[in-house]
Amino acid sequence: MDALEQLGKTFFDWEAMVAVLPDLLTVGLPNTLMLALASGIIGTIVGMILAIMGISRNRVLRWIARIYTDIFRGLPAVVIILLIGLGLGPILRQLTGSTSPYPLGILALSLIASAYIGEIFRSGIQSVEKGQLEASRALGFSYSASMQLVVVPQGVRRVLPALVNQFISLIKESSLVYFIGLVASERELFRVGNDAASNTGNLSPLIAAGLFYLCLTIPLTHLVNFIDNRLRVGKKQKPEPDELAAKIGEGAKA
Repeated sequence: MDALEQLGKTFFDWEAMVAVLPDLLTVGLPNTLMLALASGIIGTIVGMILAIMGISRNRVLRWIARIYTDIFRGLPAVVIILLIGLGLGPILRQLTGSTSPYPLGILALSLIASAYIGEIFRSGIQSVEKGQLEASRALGFSYSASMQLVVVPQGVRRVLPALVNQFISLIKESSLVYFIGLVASERELFRVGNDAASNTGNLSPLIAAGLFYLCLTIPLTHLVNFIDNRLRVGKKQKPEPDELAAKIGEGAKA
């Protein structure tokens, strides 16, 4: 019984959770969303460029996209964050006078996300049937117009669930930015919970931070399932009036 009480005090100290709640809401949550959204937007733009380069007819562009993707997908995220945060930090201070590593955290997450998103886009574009491109060319569209107006939109639509999954990963990977030393006002959810846990000697603030992550990721996970199901089965059609009348008649006969 003593062991259970000790576990309860260590992980579920409600006073410690309530004490850290304001910082999680006002500091941790906005910064986590900012890191994920900013890096997600930049990563999506760079990822689309990488995808186009990856399917380009130019061999040099394909090799550049391949090397970039292999490097940023192959290295652990924390290594990239540390290399960019600690390596480019002095240069950023000299150029801007800013000591905040926040932009470098966004840059590191963006580079990581773009490598994965680029592969997602490339696989989606290449999954579109070649007949779509041939049909648009037969209608008089140029190759670039066919890709832009016909092939790419269909490819993006097919990989929407994977893109949302990547955004979920970005929310979780934003916790690694604390390695480059954020100031108090720039702390994300994990850093806020970790600082409170260090100050109190109790792990309950980390549990509270984890609950915030779950509140962000679980709805997005269900959104992925909804989008995936909608793309596979399509929108349920309402019965036509004649069909509805026929069903009512069959029910009346029964």
